[in-house]
Amino acid sequence: MDSIVPRNIVVSAVNIRKGGTLTVLQDCLRYLSGRKDLHVTALVHQRSLCDFPGIDYVEIPWTVKGWGKRLWCEYVTMHRISKTLPETDLWFSLHDTTPRVRARRQAVYCHTSFPFMKIKGQDFRMDAKIPLFALFTKYAYRVFSRRNAFLVVQSAWMREALSGLIGFEKKRIIVAPPAFRPVVVDSRSEPGMTTKEPGMTKEGPGMTTFFYPSTADCHKNFEALCEAARMLEERVGQDRFRVVITVKGSENRYAQWLRKHWGNVHSVEFRGLLSREELARAYGEASCLVFPSRAETWGLPISEFLPTGKPMLLADLPYAHETAAGASQAAFFPVSDVQVLALRMQEVLENNYTNFGAVNAPEIESPAASGWEVLFKLLLS
Repeated sequence: MDSIVPRNIVVSAVNIRKGGTLTVLQDCLRYLSGRKDLHVTALVHQRSLCDFPGIDYVEIPWTVKGWGKRLWCEYVTMHRISKTLPETDLWFSLHDTTPRVRARRQAVYCHTSFPFMKIKGQDFRMDAKIPLFALFTKYAYRVFSRRNAFLVVQSAWMREALSGLIGFEKKRIIVAPPAFRPVVVDSRSEPGMTTKEPGMTKEGPGMTTFFYPSTADCHKNFEALCEAARMLEERVGQDRFRVVITVKGSENRYAQWLRKHWGNVHSVEFRGLLSREELARAYGEASCLVFPSRAETWGLPISEFLPTGKPMLLADLPYAHETAAGASQAAFFPVSDVQVLALRMQEVLENNYTNFGAVNAPEIESPAASGWEVLFKLLLS
C-alpha cells in the first residue's frame, strides 16, 4: 500500500515573541506537530519560544529591529525562502501581513484591532509606537490581501470591521474564537482580604473591590478607571471600595503618568503584573471586573472572569459585547465617559443592578472554526 505524501505547510510568525500572539503560535504549532499527514516549516523569531517535535524551523531574529526590516522580510526574504522549499500547499502567516511568496494557497491570521481604535493625541506622547502601528496596520492589511484564500480573525465584530476596511469578502473571513486555559479562581480567602504592597495594611471584610488586569499600554485606558475612582471617593468616601490595577507605575511613560496623576488616590492600588496563581486569587477576591480598554480583538480577562458570575463593567465597544456573551451581570459604559463609569461603580457599591443584565450570545455565521482541526480543514479544503 502506498504511503500518503504529506502536504507542505509553512507557518510564518517572525515577529511573534510574547503575549496572546505567542500563545496562538504555540497552540498552532502544537496542533500541527501531531499531524502526520502534513510537513510543516515554521519561520519564527526564536525556536525556543515554540519548539515542538516534527516541525522544521527557520529562525529570523532580525525582523524585530524595525518595520523596514520586517517589510523586507515579508516581501523579499520570504519570497526567496519560498523558492527553496518544496511546493507549498498552504502558507499561513500568523501576524497580520500578507507575504509575497510562492504557494498554492495563502491565508493570514489577523490579530490587530488597532486600525479600528480612535487615536488620541495623548497616545503619541505616551507611546508613539501604538498609534503609528495602528496607522501602519491599516495599510499593511491591504497590501497583497487579494493573494489570500482566507483571512482568520478571532471575533465576528472584527470580521465585519476588517471586511469594511479592506473590502475583503466576509465569506472568506473565518471567525476562530481563541481557546484559553481557564483560570481556577481561588475563593479560599475572605472577600476583600488581600495584602497590598509591603508596608501597606489589609482591607477589612465588606470592602468592594474593582479589578482591572491588563498591561501598561496607553490604549488600555487605565486613566478612565483611576479618574472614576477619584470621583467616587468624593461621593462616598475613601474606605468603602478599592480599585486594583495591574500596573506598578514604573513600566513605561504611560505607567509613570498614571502614577503621577492618580498615585495619591487612596482607593487605587498599583499592584503590578500578577502571576497566574496571583491572578486566580485576585479574581476570587474581586467584587466586580472593570474592563475599559479602547481596543481589543478579544478581551481575555472578560472570558476568564465570566465564570465567576460576578458583575462586570465593560467598555461599550463591539469586542466587549462579543466576549461577554453568556454573562449574567454586565453593564456597558461609553469608553470616554468617566462620569458614567463612576456612576455604575457607585451602583455596585449600593447593590443596585438595575443597569446590569445578561449578555446574549450571538450566532456566528459561517465560516467559523471552533478549534485548530476545524480551522485547518477549512484552510486546506
